[in-house]
Amino acid sequence: MTRLPQIALLPDGKRLHLQDGPIDLVIEAKGAETDIRAAYHAAAERFTGLLDGLCAELGELRSAADPRRCALKGVVARRMHAAVAPFAADGFITPMAAVAGSVAEEILGAMLQAAQLDRAYVNNGGDIALHLADGERFAIGLMDRPDRHGVMRTMTVDADSPVRGIATSGRHGRSFSLGIADAVTVLGHTAAQADAAATVIANAVDLPGHPAIRRLPANELQPDSDLGARFVTRDVGELSEAEIERALEAGAARAQDLLMSGLIEGAALRLLGETRLVGATGSDAPESHAFQGQTIDNMLRA
Repeated sequence: MTRLPQIALLPDGKRLHLQDGPIDLVIEAKGAETDIRAAYHAAAERFTGLLDGLCAELGELRSAADPRRCALKGVVARRMHAAVAPFAADGFITPMAAVAGSVAEEILGAMLQAAQLDRAYVNNGGDIALHLADGERFAIGLMDRPDRHGVMRTMTVDADSPVRGIATSGRHGRSFSLGIADAVTVLGHTAAQADAAATVIANAVDLPGHPAIRRLPANELQPDSDLGARFVTRDVGELSEAEIERALEAGAARAQDLLMSGLIEGAALRLLGETRLVGATGSDAPESHAFQGQTIDNMLRA
């Protein structure tokens, strides 16, 4: 029997909350009242049973992705594989690296099939799928760390931008990270693509073998982790300015490669109070208006 998720409007009466197991979505739509109702109904209907479908293929989803073939059957599962496939030839990655963005994208797609909306977003724990009709825009606050309330930068995505997905990864997020970044936020064409790329870039922000970095096997912390016995970052001690710079530059180089290959539209990398932007500055970067944000002088910290 299909398990029923939690479905409710939030207290503001404008946003829809859908929750089932580890999937926790906040949704908002803008448009005619009848269209919003239809979109929310479609979102709830598609969400029901979605987790069950993923669980049915969980073994394959937690296995290393094969860039040449996909044995997965479900629509969301296949989207997850497609998002990570470009990275699978270069190193270990599983479709789970794109699960949050892929789910957000699926729910947004169901909403748009059911209704004509001016603007909509599906936020899955910080990984966001966007819809923007002509003339619409979406404001985003980039977090200093996912586990705190500090906002380090703001940006706006306009309707004429190719960005329709935002995702954040790092060692303070919901999933384990092989790297040491506090947060890496990526802008992509889709939420699934941004999710996979954020994981890859966050893993690249690293100082392999550094004694101030404490790592543990992922399966000691979570026995069923898709990362198995691979060492994940648990704590980062004191680093020199030069070491922070070196780690960020390694991540920025990876992000720049993805930008040039068209896999991302921009990225913001954060480590111990320092930030690198890719896609906004630098004569070697393609022109992009993705990061036309303004720095917040007094960052909020918990």
